[in-house]
Amino acid sequence: MMVDLLVLTNLPLGEGFGINTNIFETNVINLAAVVAIVISFVGKNLSALLEDRRKTIVNNLQEASQRAAEAQEKLTQAKNQLELAKKKAKEIREEGILRATQEVNNCVTQHEQRLSKLEEFKQETIQFYQQKAFKQAYMYVISRIMSRVKERLNNGLDATYHVVVNNFYVSRFTEYNN
Repeated sequence: MMVDLLVLTNLPLGEGFGINTNIFETNVINLAAVVAIVISFVGKNLSALLEDRRKTIVNNLQEASQRAAEAQEKLTQAKNQLELAKKKAKEIREEGILRATQEVNNCVTQHEQRLSKLEEFKQETIQFYQQKAFKQAYMYVISRIMSRVKERLNNGLDATYHVVVNNFYVSRFTEYNN
């Protein structure tokens, strides 16, 4: 109590409790009183709300980090699958080129074999027709000779022809003895 009397005695006269007409000071005092009341009553609730908000933000950040990690993992998997697909495509392309080359070589080989068979067939056909032509010519010549021989035999031998035949046989006999 003594301190209170001292404070009251130190106060200048004319000032004390009463209506303060200075609005700025009144607003500051009122604001301080409201802040003190808000802090005392709402402080715990506000700090609880802020703590909940902080936890929510932290959880959201963790979930975002986890989603980012999952997205990065999926991206890595997609890149690996892309690389595997590129390798597979390259292998398929190389295999296709190899098969196409083999098929072309097989076709060329078969074509060459067919050409050689055709050449053989052509040679056989030419030989067959040559033999046939020779046989026909031979038959023609033989038939002409036979018809002339028959004609000579039917007409008889004249003296000139008799001499030619005898000379032929004499020359053959002479060749045989030599």
